[in-house]
Amino acid sequence: MRRVKIPLAQRVRIFDDEAAIGIGSLIIFIAMIMVAGIAASVIIQTMDSLEEQALTTGRETLKDISSGLKVSHVSGYYNGTTVSQIAIYVSTTAGSDDIDMTYAYVSISDSSNEVVLNYTTSVFSLSVSGGLFGTLDDTHLTASTYGIMVIRDIDSSITSDSPTINNDDLIVLLVNTTQCFSGISTRTEVLGRVVPEQGINGVISFTTPSSYIKTIIELQT
Repeated sequence: MRRVKIPLAQRVRIFDDEAAIGIGSLIIFIAMIMVAGIAASVIIQTMDSLEEQALTTGRETLKDISSGLKVSHVSGYYNGTTVSQIAIYVSTTAGSDDIDMTYAYVSISDSSNEVVLNYTTSVFSLSVSGGLFGTLDDTHLTASTYGIMVIRDIDSSITSDSPTINNDDLIVLLVNTTQCFSGISTRTEVLGRVVPEQGINGVISFTTPSSYIKTIIELQT
């Protein structure tokens, strides 16, 4: 067998080429790791953002379905011609958060016109001392305002400036229907809502009777 001698310079050149290929592969490998790390960081940040958004949405949804107002019944005052005032009994739903009526509004319609009413501090009473329709002066109410009478407030959370109701509280919203609709006649369908800042709306829905006999009329029970 014949031996072939390879010059030293040629052998060194071969070794240098192999080293260059290895360094190139190492650089590509490191670059892949860096790209994978950046991609993983972006994915983690996106997941954190989505998780926070989901938690926030869950909390808001929980408030919407667990808090709110309910209308227990509605009474009306017959002045001899039409129903000139209505009293809406309002309380919180079971397990509801505190609700500040300053930020709640009443939307009500007599099938011909619809008005939106906001609370006015000028028509407020901590008790019903002069009867349901004799305690507050409804002449101070307009076609855009309602007043509040307190029926029950165990923890004294309801004030004129911040009428905040919570569990077991009961208030009456007084509406001057003469200002809103020129009074409510017989056989009139009335629909409305008591809308809190957040949560379930209280529903107003009744039809006035075919004739008015009594002064105080139960319209919705």
